Amino acid sequence: MFPDIFYLIIGFIFLIKGADILVDGSSSIAKRFGLSTFFIGLTVVAFGTSMPELVVSVLASIEGSPGIALGNIIGSNISNTLLILGASAIVAPLVVKKTTVNKEIPFSLLAILAVGFLVNDLLIDNCAPDGLTRIDGLVLILFFAIFIYYTFGISHEKENIFKKTVGDLKDEPKEYPGWLAAVMIFGGLICLAGGGQLIVNSATNISFYFGISEALVGLTIVAIGTSLPELAASVMAARKGKTDIAVGNVIGSNIFNFVWVLGISSLIKPISYDAILNADFVVLFCVTIMLLFLIYVGKKNILDKWEGSALLCLYVFYIVFIIIRG
Repeated sequence: MFPDIFYLIIGFIFLIKGADILVDGSSSIAKRFGLSTFFIGLTVVAFGTSMPELVVSVLASIEGSPGIALGNIIGSNISNTLLILGASAIVAPLVVKKTTVNKEIPFSLLAILAVGFLVNDLLIDNCAPDGLTRIDGLVLILFFAIFIYYTFGISHEKENIFKKTVGDLKDEPKEYPGWLAAVMIFGGLICLAGGGQLIVNSATNISFYFGISEALVGLTIVAIGTSLPELAASVMAARKGKTDIAVGNVIGSNIFNFVWVLGISSLIKPISYDAILNADFVVLFCVTIMLLFLIYVGKKNILDKWEGSALLCLYVFYIVFIIIRG
């Protein structure tokens, strides 16, 4: 067991560092082609920060571990909403933009419902097996295209829309020599692949050792690990007083995870689904609704420290619940 825990930690280090190197190298190439900073943040950085979830989910699906593939995404989104927003709000009250409240959170709710309906073939159509087929993946990619179209529409109104991603937390993208940027991209991809493989294998072995489901490992250890970039970015944004970025980063990540990561993953290989995860879908939907409620309670469009504490407490209760459930 201890070697697997060690390999799991090493995998997370490789995964997170690989995504960071890939973003820096890709941003440098984009800068050399004369693309604006906001465009780089909107595209390269946004996609790069979703790479940990994407790599783990794709590899888990290919390796025949659908519990890790879907548990990783659902668990990441729950930890984003409860753990990351809770921790960020404790650091500093979070200001929430009207566009986030009126459009992005509702879009996130729609994505949850869409995926929840698509995976439950047996429940809805009485047709087995449950899961995401390649057709379902295409549907999710279409949702993603709508979201990107909406995001680009906003960017015409406000050029610094890229602040919704961690790109805002960095200075102007650094321009490296072409050969070095190419090496960084290649090295980042290798780190992502290697780290993802270590995580999937180690998480599977740990689930066997303790006699627990892969879904539980995906919902907890793997989900928290792949959410570390968003946690660091949001807390850093809150400390710097850029609290609106912290919320936008989390909601944007949730949408990317569902419509982009699951869409691409199921296109590469269909993902089977365990109906026990329906309870976690309900939890995710409810906490997203609760987030809207908290935004309107007290100071409108602000998440206060006490509300952040409430989110963290709920996350602890959720972890206890899924551990007891197994």
